[in-house]
Amino acid sequence: MHTIGILALQGAFLEHGQMLEGLGVEHFEIRQSDDLNRPMDGLILPGGESTAMGKLMDCLDMLQPLRERIAGGLPVFGTCAGMILLAKDLGDEPRRFLQTMDIRVLRNAYGRQLGSFFTRSTFAGMEDVPMTFIRAPYIEQVTAPDVEVLATVDGHIVAARQRNMLATSFHPELNDDPRIHRWFIEHLIEKPE
Repeated sequence: MHTIGILALQGAFLEHGQMLEGLGVEHFEIRQSDDLNRPMDGLILPGGESTAMGKLMDCLDMLQPLRERIAGGLPVFGTCAGMILLAKDLGDEPRRFLQTMDIRVLRNAYGRQLGSFFTRSTFAGMEDVPMTFIRAPYIEQVTAPDVEVLATVDGHIVAARQRNMLATSFHPELNDDPRIHRWFIEHLIEKPE
C-alpha cells in the first residue's frame, strides 16, 4: 500500500485527497515541517497561488527539505501552481521555489480568471483526458534532454515528466477521471523508469 503526502498550505489539496481516496490510496496532509518526517512514497503539490505557497514553505522551513527529498528521488506530482514550484526557470519572474525540474514555465500564460477553460486532449497516449485550466501556466521550453513531453494543447506543453517528477498545467483533481493520478502512481512510484 502506498502513502502519498499532499502539500496542504493553500490551494486544491482536498480535491487531490478525494481523488486518491477514490483510488484506494492512503494519503496525509503536509502542513508543517514535522509532517515531512512521515514516511511517504510520493508527494503532490496542488494548484493554488504559487507565490503564497512558496512563501509559506519558506517561512515553515519546508523549501530546502522538500527540494532535497525531490532531488533525492521522491516521486512528485505538481499541478498548475505545483508546476511553477517545481520549475527551474520562470522567465522574468524574480522568485524561484523548489527549482528541481528542467523546464521554463510561463505563469498565468492563459491570462487571469477569464482565461480559464476546459478541454479534452491526449495525455501520455491516453485519449480524451479532461483538462481544466484555471489561470494556468504552460511550459515554454524543456531545458534538458530527459524531460518527456506528455501533453500539448494548442501547441503549448501542458504536461511533462522528468525522472521522478510529473507536472501538469491543468487540474486533473477537479474532474472525476482518475487516470492521471493512477499514471503518476504506476509510472513514478510503482515502476520508476
